[in-house]
Amino acid sequence: MGLQSGRCGWRILGWCAMTAVGVMALAFFLMRLMVAQQEVPSFEAVKAGYRSSYVALLDAQGHLLQQQRQDFQERRGEWTVIDDVSPAMLDALLVSEDKRFYAHHGVDPQALLGAAYKRLFEGHSGGASTLSMQLVGLLDERLFRQKRTRTYRQKARQIIMAQALELSWSKAQILEAYLNLVSFRGELTGIDSASRALLQKYPAGIDYREGAMLAALLRAPNAPVKTVALRACGILRRQAFSQDCDHLDRFVEYYLANQQHAHLDDPVLAPHYASHLLSLHKESGQAVADTITSTLNRDLQVYALQSIRSNLKPLQKQNANDAAVVVLDNRTGHILSYIGSSADLASAAHVDHVRALRQAGSTLKPFLYAQAIDQGRLTAASLLDDRPVNLATGSGLYVPQNYDRQYSGWVSVRVALASSLNIPAVRTLTMVTPDAFQHLLSRLGLPLAQSGDYYGYSLALGSAEVSLLSLTNAFRALANGGRYSDVNWAVPGEEYLPPASGEPLISASTAWIVGHMLSDRQARARTFGLDSALSTPFWSAVKTGTSKDMRDNWTIGWSQDYTVGVWVGNSSGASMYDITGVSGAGPIWHDVMGYLHQNRPGKAPAMPAGVVAEQVVFEQDLEPARTEYFLPGTELSRVALASSLPAVQDQSLFISHPAHDTIIALDPDIPADSQRLLLRVGNTAGRVSQTVNWYVNGQYLGSANPYAWLPLPGRHRLEIRDGQNRVLDAVVIQVRGARLVK
Repeated sequence: MGLQSGRCGWRILGWCAMTAVGVMALAFFLMRLMVAQQEVPSFEAVKAGYRSSYVALLDAQGHLLQQQRQDFQERRGEWTVIDDVSPAMLDALLVSEDKRFYAHHGVDPQALLGAAYKRLFEGHSGGASTLSMQLVGLLDERLFRQKRTRTYRQKARQIIMAQALELSWSKAQILEAYLNLVSFRGELTGIDSASRALLQKYPAGIDYREGAMLAALLRAPNAPVKTVALRACGILRRQAFSQDCDHLDRFVEYYLANQQHAHLDDPVLAPHYASHLLSLHKESGQAVADTITSTLNRDLQVYALQSIRSNLKPLQKQNANDAAVVVLDNRTGHILSYIGSSADLASAAHVDHVRALRQAGSTLKPFLYAQAIDQGRLTAASLLDDRPVNLATGSGLYVPQNYDRQYSGWVSVRVALASSLNIPAVRTLTMVTPDAFQHLLSRLGLPLAQSGDYYGYSLALGSAEVSLLSLTNAFRALANGGRYSDVNWAVPGEEYLPPASGEPLISASTAWIVGHMLSDRQARARTFGLDSALSTPFWSAVKTGTSKDMRDNWTIGWSQDYTVGVWVGNSSGASMYDITGVSGAGPIWHDVMGYLHQNRPGKAPAMPAGVVAEQVVFEQDLEPARTEYFLPGTELSRVALASSLPAVQDQSLFISHPAHDTIIALDPDIPADSQRLLLRVGNTAGRVSQTVNWYVNGQYLGSANPYAWLPLPGRHRLEIRDGQNRVLDAVVIQVRGARLVK
């Protein structure tokens, strides 16, 4: 009986064993069938779909200028091939995460059994996921947007997919993909980003201690320093490098502090330009490519930055800490150099001073004189009184002064502009009017947010805020014969109109005359001397500017091919000490201009057909005799003061108020007599007749000077005529608002 019972027991055990083997075989067969049916992405597809968190900004010749970040969820570097990862890093990875990696086929049965035992008898699970299984989880996250979980269902899927992955991928490919997709610390993802940020070296140079630290981060990327050091020490001991555990906590703490550091060897040559260009590409509606080719020139960019550093460092003693440079191609409008800050010398390196708004100072004067010359109010030889003047404004008296608080008496427009005298500029604005001047500046692309009346006569001295980029581009209009066009960012889908197709805002003849005055060393000698940073061995026209209380310092000028703008100051708006355009921005401008023309001599622009050259003599030797240049009909050979003129000639009369293109708004709540418009006639000599024939829209109006006219809504042409009914001058104005009733 006992023997029979024993035989039955063995039969049952045998049957159970056979059943178990059968079940396992069936399970194995079903699993292999499921594995065979799984579709996994190819290694090539995963690698091709990988995207760095950065857009590579290239210069026009294809040189790397900047890595501009566009994805702020993760910080991924470039894809790193397995051959470019050090053996020390690979060894630490396998010791930490999958020591039987090369022995299994996606699943480590021994590790799974060990994990199950710990779950059943010790109450916790050990690490059983192979690198292949972990890679499946990473791919699920990136390709299918599935959040990684620790559920049995998710684990079962990883087991199946890991085996399927190993059927089509090589071990080297699995390691390579894993190292590029796994998170190491914070936002640092991938071995390239982790190594070049934390260690400041490429993955090929990682040693055993560094590899152990990086491998220790994989299980808990944001673990405290002591935890990371403890895990790294465990890895080193398993690698037989126990001696490297000494002071490991300080080692780990030092390198983990580099988490926010820039990647090793990432060039930082155009951060502000790259940021704005990337935003323009996104606004264009087109997909942003991995690389963007710009119009910048890397060598010019490097040289301009070096010039800023060498010239600005001595000026820090005078509280000048920030600078910016922009270089434009006159013909195309392309930006060739764009430096928004003085980098390591900057008080606020993140501020883009190329686009920041600052008071323009005297840099607006060329446009003011150009407008006066175009309107026939002045010529380059006209005399202006450089003596104290008090101007009544709505808020009181405006009393302008020259920069050096000296006065020159009667000076020509040429000297007044080239030497940047303030009082003559303000007198000129009284002829042009602030509204008309503001209108011209706005059409030249300067971001003047207020009307001319808001700025008042201080607009002549640059009280309006402009950006370096817009101001430099306005000077480019002078270089292009008065024709304006926007800066050409070369963004896909953006229409660009070259200067030749733009409307001339300043006549070509006047633009040439203004350029000739700004290139005249003799004319600028009164303020700047004959030899200064403004002088170049080739033709160039240049203007400096300093804003109120020396907060902003400008030098902007052009040559045959380029327009260069430089700003020096402080991001905070703090004042500098005893710095002028020549000593501040001037040397940087001179350096950049010289670099641009080192192998390309600049030629003076040819005189337009509409310019008349005339030998001019100044009475009382106010200025030396010279050849001067005029618009047709304004030329003269002798310049004298009004006191020496026998009489005022009709042809010298012009309408001094209102200015051409003035817009007048009527207020129905104000009595009509209080809104009469005073029509005035002026004369370049300063003496005018008390009577003149006024016509409005061809109808005779009156002869008083000034004449108080009751304006009517609409567009009107105002004329003055001589006794033979010849038109001496005319302006067109616009009147808006309700009809006034007496």
